[in-house]
Amino acid sequence: MLTKRLIACFDIIGGRVTKALQFQDNIDVAPAEELAQAVYNAQIDELIFFDVTASNEKRPIDIKTVKKVADKIFIPFTVGGGLRNLNDMYEALKAGAEKISIDSMAVRNPGIIADGAMAFGSQCIVLSTQVKRVAGTPSGYEVYIDGARVATGMDAIEWIKRGEALGAGEICINSIDQDGTLQGYDIPLMKMAEEAVRVPLIASGGAGVPGHLLDIFTETETQAAIISSMLYSPRMERNYTVSELKAYLTENNIPVRPVRHA
Repeated sequence: MLTKRLIACFDIIGGRVTKALQFQDNIDVAPAEELAQAVYNAQIDELIFFDVTASNEKRPIDIKTVKKVADKIFIPFTVGGGLRNLNDMYEALKAGAEKISIDSMAVRNPGIIADGAMAFGSQCIVLSTQVKRVAGTPSGYEVYIDGARVATGMDAIEWIKRGEALGAGEICINSIDQDGTLQGYDIPLMKMAEEAVRVPLIASGGAGVPGHLLDIFTETETQAAIISSMLYSPRMERNYTVSELKAYLTENNIPVRPVRHA
């Protein structure tokens, strides 16, 4: 059985990691490179970096901060936000990213998924999508862009199916409703997603206690989960260590990469 992955996701504003509640009211946490060093030392499996205001501000990604973070870690590193074309992707990869995440720009120009997959390989292209429960859509979920500020009218499940067909090698589904709530992942959403596509899925939004990880990994085939709030959110009564979370999952027969002890 494949090991499940625990991922830290950095929402970057001005070179610093922030934490939001339903994509709003971002609280400052720490300089990106310092927190990257900390989560790497704690043996997180992967790191995702989103320049969360780049698309809305119509500017390129903060490549300087990408480089600072990349210099601190030696784990799979995905970068997104403000990547408008192949050259932007190449610059992010050159700065130290291993995978490229595309979100709002993919909605505006779906061909960028195919272009990226052809240029760098499907395994390098992660389709990230922000979705919200909206009555009247076929699946009950609508795609939002620009930091969850703009509704697109697109059905979320139809969009991820199209993204897979265009060449995305992995899909990260960000639940706007659950984001930062600490109430658990959107299990029904992830179940629909796994029935719709065959590529690996990352669940994002809602983790607050270790049991939420057990729920997502036992009730769905989701391969990876973002656990940012559990690690460092100021809204948490207490934060968890990667070691604690992996020990809990191991005790509950969820396969994870073991923590190395000095």
